[in-house]
Amino acid sequence: MKFISEDAASDIREAGMPVIKVIGLGGGGGNAVNFMMENTIEGVDFIVANTDAQALAHSRVENRIQLGEKGLGAGADPEKGRMATRDSMEAIKGEIEGADMLFLAAGMGGGTGTGSAPVVAQLAREMGILVVGVVSKPFSYERRGAAAQAGIDELTQHVDSLITIPNDKLQEIVGDDFTLSNAFNYANEILLSAVQGITELVTRPGLINVDFEDLRTVMSERGMALMGVGYATGDDRAIKATKKAIAHPLLDDIEVSGAKGILINVTSGPNLTISEFNAVGDVIDQVAAPDAKVIIGNSLDESMNDEIRVTVVATGLSRREDTAPQPQQMRNMGLNSAVNQMQQSAQHSTQATQEQAAPAQPSHQQPNYTMHQSSSEMNYSVQPQQAPQAVQQPVQEAAPVAQPVQMSADSYNTQASTAQPQSGAMTMQDVETQAAAQTTMASLVNDKYGKRDLLDIPAFLRRQKD
Repeated sequence: MKFISEDAASDIREAGMPVIKVIGLGGGGGNAVNFMMENTIEGVDFIVANTDAQALAHSRVENRIQLGEKGLGAGADPEKGRMATRDSMEAIKGEIEGADMLFLAAGMGGGTGTGSAPVVAQLAREMGILVVGVVSKPFSYERRGAAAQAGIDELTQHVDSLITIPNDKLQEIVGDDFTLSNAFNYANEILLSAVQGITELVTRPGLINVDFEDLRTVMSERGMALMGVGYATGDDRAIKATKKAIAHPLLDDIEVSGAKGILINVTSGPNLTISEFNAVGDVIDQVAAPDAKVIIGNSLDESMNDEIRVTVVATGLSRREDTAPQPQQMRNMGLNSAVNQMQQSAQHSTQATQEQAAPAQPSHQQPNYTMHQSSSEMNYSVQPQQAPQAVQQPVQEAAPVAQPVQMSADSYNTQASTAQPQSGAMTMQDVETQAAAQTTMASLVNDKYGKRDLLDIPAFLRRQKD
């Protein structure tokens, strides 16, 4: 894991705050932006764009763009949404111009959101704007899954990072006792949390160690993204809050252990200890890739009292189906299968493989945290570490195993340490390292925090009654 030191990150934020805008596309995106406005996100400008003129007329957002000329909607046809958006490029450009960062909120699967999101994202990136997509996937009963996935695949090519909220997983977790209105409101609240959690990292007064350039460094790691926030008090509060932040049960088939960039913000009162701050880093270290860019900061908020809040943004993630066999698959095949794969790699290696042992891999180093304190705030920085040199190449294909491999512990250790796999093969150390990260994530999700608690469902229901 490659930590970015205080020298590499910005120490003092510039006088001018970054301009952050959120544009809601289509009906789903418009509803999400309306929800955000009702719940107040500071330092953000809102825009809505839709092919449906009637929906725009009912929006609470002042900045509105009618996509196309007819104003009759896109008829659930993404191509119509795409063409209408292209007809309105100048209006869109005028609204997003000057932004440093743009969030695209949309419900995928419909005509306008699915068709317009990639077009707007491409325009914004061409204008030099950091673009983050925050989209929801439809419930399976809506029968829009194929259109939604096609739109997500296209959108991924034009955003810096993409956060997806799968509504079906939300239903699995909250249960059938949730009303339909609460389900959609909670989906909107997750979109709100994603935007709020990221923007507050750079707009909240008093933050010095984490600024917009830090955020750009992490969010520019192309691919899927995960944003989580965890709160905790009492004993082991730092560990609990961090686990809650990274063990989000709504992960849309994403491997957080493969994150290329991770941004962590620890908000606390003045009683945060060095050991607690290190505990946050230790939890992150268990699931971060060895070469991940990690930026960690602390903001002092005396109103937090005994409570601690950990915000984690992980980027550059991949879906499970887009990657080679993962540690979970390795475990499903059994350790013997992994050993068998190593044996096959060794058998096809060159003669040099049999004559000399592979060089020993360096051990994974723990991050070295240091603390800096001034009269106004408490800042922590992380000194850079040499990234481990272990091979991080995916398994090309796991061969099926008809019979378990019969191998003693001694012979296994000997072969694992002396066999040099051919290029592109995963070493046993890679298998064990990734399996350990996967096991850590599984233990976090199945820890004493229930999934409903991780999503803060009880608090959400209380807010709905207020």
